[in-house]
Amino acid sequence: MKKLLLGNEALAQGAIDAGISGVYSYPGTPSTEITEYIQRSKTAKELKIHSQWAVNEKTAMEAALGMSYAGKRSLTVMKHVGLNVAADVFMNMSVSGINGGLVVVVADDPSMHSSQNEQDSRYYGRFAMIPILEPSTQQETYEITKYAFDLSEKMGLPIMIRLVTRLSHSRAGINIGDRIAQNKLKLPTNPTQFQLIPMYARGRYQHLVNIQSDNRESSENSSFNNYYEGKDTSMGIIAAGIAYNYLMENYEDSECPYPILKISQYPLPKTRIKKLFDNCDKILVLEDGYPFIEEIISDFLGENRNVIGRLSGHVNRVGELNPDTIKKALGFEVVQTEEIPKVVSGRPPELCTGCGHIDLFNAINKLSVEMGSQQVFGDIGCSALGVLPPFENINTLIDMGASITMAKGAADAGVHPSIALIGDSTFTHSGMTGLLDAIIENTPITVIISDNSAIAMTGAQDSSASGRLISICKGLGIEEDHLKVIVPLAKNLDQNIDLIREEINYNGVSVIIAQRPCVQLPKEKKDKLKQLKQITLDYNC
Repeated sequence: MKKLLLGNEALAQGAIDAGISGVYSYPGTPSTEITEYIQRSKTAKELKIHSQWAVNEKTAMEAALGMSYAGKRSLTVMKHVGLNVAADVFMNMSVSGINGGLVVVVADDPSMHSSQNEQDSRYYGRFAMIPILEPSTQQETYEITKYAFDLSEKMGLPIMIRLVTRLSHSRAGINIGDRIAQNKLKLPTNPTQFQLIPMYARGRYQHLVNIQSDNRESSENSSFNNYYEGKDTSMGIIAAGIAYNYLMENYEDSECPYPILKISQYPLPKTRIKKLFDNCDKILVLEDGYPFIEEIISDFLGENRNVIGRLSGHVNRVGELNPDTIKKALGFEVVQTEEIPKVVSGRPPELCTGCGHIDLFNAINKLSVEMGSQQVFGDIGCSALGVLPPFENINTLIDMGASITMAKGAADAGVHPSIALIGDSTFTHSGMTGLLDAIIENTPITVIISDNSAIAMTGAQDSSASGRLISICKGLGIEEDHLKVIVPLAKNLDQNIDLIREEINYNGVSVIIAQRPCVQLPKEKKDKLKQLKQITLDYNC
């Protein structure tokens, strides 16, 4: 059977066919479609594959590890900055190892299409000393996912699959293979394997170090790492992941004259790299992301070797690769295309017409005249668009949950008023702990939770915060007199300004929930929220 699938969808189909029992994720571009595909899959529903969104990436990965502990195969999915959130469990589960196969999918975002940085997740995989797989095409993504679960159980380790935006979000015809049955429930045979107290963790870490030779051997013999002979040995090419696809696009009508080492499994296959160096005068390294391979090659082959790539300036140091950047690195003439028509030129993102954030921003901007500027700490999500014109009222944007803790730090330094603006999903993702810090010290900050009842930036997935924000804030310890709800509508502008003004003048922690469903939510979802909304809106009545 053949299907036309995104790279993300090919991976999801591969995971279903590999016999997973659960997928645990938090939405984040460019990874979101993987979990959505499984949630929509009729086969996944019939097999009762667990596919609810988690509160954040750390909880997702820990739940996936719990399913693996029970002997079942599990998948955990996130974007690259989400791996920062999950790094604690990621590093430790490489030491504990797994029981049922566990695959960690991380979608990197070179060129920062929808991200704060260009982070390369291969460094995390190397740091954890686990195998990394990096497919080059959609078909290989499907195949490599099935292989990853087998490799995980063979090695007793979690496996990382690294994708990049262009592979995640482009389509190709995929040949679908057979599906295997899910694992049966089977608890670990070693009762101390997952007990990482020092006396057991030392032994587990020694085991991790001991099996690195097996890890390297697996990579050396991997069918996803291929050496292709070439007649012209004046240069050899190392092409990793999607870079191999881009390279071959430049030779669609002819054979590449140079020897090529295609890499899709790490650790790097040293024997094949040595063969390339022994046979070629210089080496061109093509990889999307950081100069990961270039740096490692220098470690074990010496800096005197003639290596060109991102570090040498022969390939762009920042931003994603494409066939033209590789064409330039190969010495081919790059033909300048005609100017892109204005109708398809790049445009900055903007809030949807009728978005509740707009009316909230208007209230904040009216207040900025009297409270001063550069005192609003922002967060990730749709509300981050307050950075851009016409609002320009968000002064910081660093990472998920940082608005509240940065506002606290600024208030500790003497900034007043100090306002944190955070979305409902981001608040439950990683804002709650920062609010607790502020509550403990009764720090004079005002936290505005812009509640649109959706993870709207990534496609309006269900928010874990829906109907729970008041209960959470009260449970954390916010005083009822300083826990307010407003409805951000133009007709409420004056009364919303008065309420926000009152709370920013309070010498302590206050929370304002600006509550209005995302305009992109379908009617049936809005109807389901109505009862929850009525309970919430009646709170201040």
